Amino acid sequence: MTTPREDRTSRDSLILITTAMGVGMHLGAWRYRVGDAFDYLDLEFYERIAKTAERGVLHGLFLADTLALSEENLERPNLGALDPIVVLSALASVTDRLGLVATSSTTFNEPFNLARRFSALDHLSGGRAGFNVVTTFVPDVAANFGADDLPRHDNRYARAEEAMDVITALWNSWDDDALVGDKATGVFVDRDKVRPIDHVGEHFSVRGPLTLPRTRQGRPVVFQAGASEAGRRLAARTADAVFTVQNTRSAAIEFRADIRNRAAGFGRDPDSVKVLPGLVPVLGATRDEARERKLMLDDLSADAELRKLALRVGVPVDALELDRPLPVDLIRADPSFNASHGFRDAVIRLAVEEDLTVREILYRNGGGHVQVIGTPDDVAELIEDWYRAGAVDGFNLMIDVLPEGLEDFVDEVVPRLQDRGVFRTEYRGGTFREDLGLAAALQRTA
Repeated sequence: MTTPREDRTSRDSLILITTAMGVGMHLGAWRYRVGDAFDYLDLEFYERIAKTAERGVLHGLFLADTLALSEENLERPNLGALDPIVVLSALASVTDRLGLVATSSTTFNEPFNLARRFSALDHLSGGRAGFNVVTTFVPDVAANFGADDLPRHDNRYARAEEAMDVITALWNSWDDDALVGDKATGVFVDRDKVRPIDHVGEHFSVRGPLTLPRTRQGRPVVFQAGASEAGRRLAARTADAVFTVQNTRSAAIEFRADIRNRAAGFGRDPDSVKVLPGLVPVLGATRDEARERKLMLDDLSADAELRKLALRVGVPVDALELDRPLPVDLIRADPSFNASHGFRDAVIRLAVEEDLTVREILYRNGGGHVQVIGTPDDVAELIEDWYRAGAVDGFNLMIDVLPEGLEDFVDEVVPRLQDRGVFRTEYRGGTFREDLGLAAALQRTA
């Protein structure tokens, strides 16, 4: 029996998607980079990123979303300030092959609106849309939508499960051959092939059908970003790709195997779910240069990374002593924790497995994601190693400083991955789904 590494020795199906978060993933990016501090409000900024990603034959551009100011607290650009659907709709006209992935919350949106918006993006982009499903874990968001508190974790995921059932049904409410457009007979659409969904559930009542027909790729590619038990179930049942937080290769191998097993349990082909952890590359021509870049970014961010770490693991800042281990028992003892289980659990595992102090975690932990501080060869080596080991289907690149960091990755790392035989040199298929190696979702299902 062959191992995952042997299976992948001659494949170049590694998936690479890049994320644009503010002006860079690192909280000190806005002070470090060349360019105006408010570039993230200009379309030209996103156009440069999108065109660079397409030049590098990357599979997609991923935009996060934020519905409150609390995580950045007006100290730096919000990591998802602009509505991602609006930005990606504009970028559809300046790109030809790049997948366009927008994040939206099922907790604070209605399924009909989500189905319609993403179908519209999919039509306008020629079948290149992706929908990153999140349930929102930032407590302050609730007050922006008329609620006193964020719904409990399990309730958010129960709503998300039902929302995805409704959204999928709406995307399927038109048959593939419903469109007629016969000018001679005056038949525009075959009405028998457009049906209401008549959904009545615990959280939603939606009659349907959708106002838009099926798209070129059938429906947008569905991403999901949860790592809790409920999140894994939702991903295995509904997602085409899973954006996850994994800080070690062993954890990534376990997570991918678990998702694939769960998908099979739902009657799905395990290869139909692509697992893509976040990766933060901090590049330099030499390792010393990369370390200098990282230290300078850390210095420019002051204690912002420490405060964000405290928020993500659910303890007060003063509970984190820089030169002592992470207070794992204190973190795990909190029964009221209602934020991201994936970020918290990944940090705990990294801290325990490698016996790190809080200071070392801050240096190593790229906002929760695995981080490589080194040369282009160092980054390419980690990517190839994790991919050939069966730990990932690819990575979601969390670039430290934009757009320069992405340009360095495309110019320096991508050619090395191509030389190693793990990354392609051209786009494949005509849609985002085909480019990711996913089967077309063209037939209407009951």
